[in-house]
Amino acid sequence: MATVREERTDFLVLGAGIAGMRAAVELARAGRVLVLSKGKLAETGTGWAHGGIAVAMGDDQEVRLHLHDTLLAGEGLCDEEAVRVLVREGPRQIKQLIDWGMRFERGTKLAFTREGVRSQARVLHAHGESTGGEILRALAAKARSLAAVKFRPHTFVTDLLMDGNRVVGVTCFDETRSALKTIYADAVLIATGGLGQVFKETTNPSLATGDGVAMAYRAGAVLSDLEFVQFHPTALYLKGAPRLPLPEALREQGAHLRNIELERFMHRYHEDADRAPMNPLCRALMMEMQRCRSDFVYLDLTELDAEYVKKRFHKAYAACIKFNLDITEDLVPVRPAVHYAVGGVAADLNGATTLAGLYVVGEAAANGVHGATRLADNSLLEGLVYGARTAAAMVAQRSHPRPMPKPAAARTPWHPTAATTRRHGAAPRPAASVRSTKPSDSLRLGVEQLSDEVRSLMWERVGIIRVAKELGEVVQRLAWLSPAQPAAASLAAWEGRNVLDVARLIARSALAREESRGTHYRSDFPLKNESQPALHSYVSKGAEVYFG
Repeated sequence: MATVREERTDFLVLGAGIAGMRAAVELARAGRVLVLSKGKLAETGTGWAHGGIAVAMGDDQEVRLHLHDTLLAGEGLCDEEAVRVLVREGPRQIKQLIDWGMRFERGTKLAFTREGVRSQARVLHAHGESTGGEILRALAAKARSLAAVKFRPHTFVTDLLMDGNRVVGVTCFDETRSALKTIYADAVLIATGGLGQVFKETTNPSLATGDGVAMAYRAGAVLSDLEFVQFHPTALYLKGAPRLPLPEALREQGAHLRNIELERFMHRYHEDADRAPMNPLCRALMMEMQRCRSDFVYLDLTELDAEYVKKRFHKAYAACIKFNLDITEDLVPVRPAVHYAVGGVAADLNGATTLAGLYVVGEAAANGVHGATRLADNSLLEGLVYGARTAAAMVAQRSHPRPMPKPAAARTPWHPTAATTRRHGAAPRPAASVRSTKPSDSLRLGVEQLSDEVRSLMWERVGIIRVAKELGEVVQRLAWLSPAQPAAASLAAWEGRNVLDVARLIARSALAREESRGTHYRSDFPLKNESQPALHSYVSKGAEVYFG
């Protein structure tokens, strides 16, 4: 494999979704910006987003209600100040986006909808379910108009470049030239999106292999709350079809859930029946599927107005028609699937990580906005608000760099910082040990076999309903697994390494949290631990899971 010469830029942005694009626009005022995209520029989780964007554009009361709903969804683990930043800066970012050409649905004014557990109508849409794609179009057009911003698609970042405890660039594979290269920068921003492909069933695009989380972990950054993985309850379940997330709004409009015996069943599991919140709904679907020994349930839209469904949910309708399924007439087979990573690389309110020179934003970040459960439609807003905010911090830090931390070898084992423990009101405590004994000869698998093994293990035993025995078995099994040495480096091999690293961290974190909270449900610990304040989990390279 060829190696090309080194490059240098002022700012590196890893990822071209909403968070990375918004950051690139902001960074352009202070220097050269290079945006690296793993696939095509349009191949991002943002483009796959089928929901809307939540924002309170009215008076202070509406902003306070948005804050309240987000904190309520987070079940005690939101950083209130991080959420205040989100809801207060959100309106300004939406107005800026509109100035750049964003076209939201509107009548005489912006058209807001009320969805899910929100206390008011605050969700904006564009072209029905195409909100994410339309936002990305507007941001990409703005970024391309700036001479300082350059894009490089089909570039896979393999690892972060380190100088002591400071990130100074990346190593990457240029797929178009089949060449490895090194790129140096004053600051690096991880905006790589989700990790859904760590699991067998996911609504995420194929590129969502947890790359940013994995590379940050290998570099020594602290990660947080990786056990919190959000599942979408009604993903399309057809052979050969992607797991398209059918919008939550369908059930709110009157769609029903039926088991394979065509019976409505949700009233047996939750007082809100078909309109139950996402987390208990996912558990109910899994239990009903197990009871009926089926791989799916049905979503019944046949009582809804067909023309309304075709217009309002045109993306879902068109996708299903490709597989000879008319959602206005046919029962739609669905099941839960992994949808959103709530945890990620630990970051402060400015996106700074525990490594100098490294920042993170979007789904790869754990900045305290989402807590234990992401309030639906907050993720796009987070990408806008924190993309701009983190970029501003990167610019400021370039002018006033932090002192170089001690080399990693001189540091003591990591504990949550004073700021972290102050924020959450409790001193850090170690979790029960989850270290496994690794045999001298690990189980080496080929690239494809390894990924399949990991994804199946994670779906079957670290999924919606978790229990200590199965989690412990997965932790040990994953510790034993390792990739067979490929004849040559490949994208599949690098992705497989990332999937394995992230799976190990999620499983360890899930085993360590001995309670049920938000998206994390333990059948052996079915209640929240109310004996102490809600605590975040933390993990870093060479350390056990800690809480603080």
